[in-house]
Amino acid sequence: MKALVFTDIKKMEIEDIDTPTVKPNEVRINTAYAGICGTDHALYNGLPGSADAVPPIVFGHENSGIVAEVGADVTNVKVGDRVTVDPNIYCGQCFYCHTNRPELCENLSAVGVTRNGGLEQSFTAPATVVYPIPDDVSLKAAATIEPISCAVHGIKLLRLTPYQRALVIGDGFMGQLFAQILQAYGVHQVDLAGIADEKLKRNKEKFGVKNTYNTTRDTLPSNYDVVIEAVGLPQTQEQAVEATRKGAQVLMFGVGKPDAHFEMNTYEVYQKQLTIQGSFINPNSFEDSIALLQSGKLDVESLISNELSLDQVEGVLQGKTKVTSKAVVKVGD
Repeated sequence: MKALVFTDIKKMEIEDIDTPTVKPNEVRINTAYAGICGTDHALYNGLPGSADAVPPIVFGHENSGIVAEVGADVTNVKVGDRVTVDPNIYCGQCFYCHTNRPELCENLSAVGVTRNGGLEQSFTAPATVVYPIPDDVSLKAAATIEPISCAVHGIKLLRLTPYQRALVIGDGFMGQLFAQILQAYGVHQVDLAGIADEKLKRNKEKFGVKNTYNTTRDTLPSNYDVVIEAVGLPQTQEQAVEATRKGAQVLMFGVGKPDAHFEMNTYEVYQKQLTIQGSFINPNSFEDSIALLQSGKLDVESLISNELSLDQVEGVLQGKTKVTSKAVVKVGD
């Protein structure tokens, strides 16, 4: 079968490889769509993702597809089911798993990171991370359930109430997702800051965002109860803290470089009684994410800007192909 293999740092090759064998507790899935995200960019350039990717490996941790085969012990899905996959696999035995924080698992493995993922025609995953998707959720939309689930996990770490005013900094795919999800969770005012006027305008006109700011020329107000930083740059992280009112919560969601730092006024953190919260991957968030998609409260297909083939993926990871919002790869027929 055809697979796009990460063979070395900044190098990928399309190869013919064997169809994977299914273990008793596993499911084999014929890939329909696989998403490309910032984690794939990092892994391609030799940086860590949720775990280290050691070549040769097949990326693709955001997936949808059709069940092609099930192991002898599998009972939750059957051949022919339309499914999506939570890529993160926890050991269940370490300190963090035992204290109900599996996302911090010391032995984390992941489909598309430490084991072959969806950038191949067929891949396997433990049945425990395979989720059926409703008939009214498209396979293309289902390929975005993993990033939705990461945002939902971040939202669950916050204390949200309807009176709050929220600001999302970042108009990429994740920032635009957060703007929709905050509204779905009942926050009455959601504003968006970014650098692309067209996307800011579209989110205001189509997705319910109240106010928008272009951070290249606008000063952000300092009156928000919730600020979500979805960029990962020191300057936007500093802006996130500065945009708060007293008692606010800041979610640092954007993934910065491992050696990056930002400055903040520690007295302001004290005086405003701020909560600054990190967010890592997506534990126990797939069912909520599927429900949000099915409810119609999220419009993700409008945010998909590029549909690629396998031979176009490396151009995106190299930065040669422009992606304005979200790229997905059509792997299956």
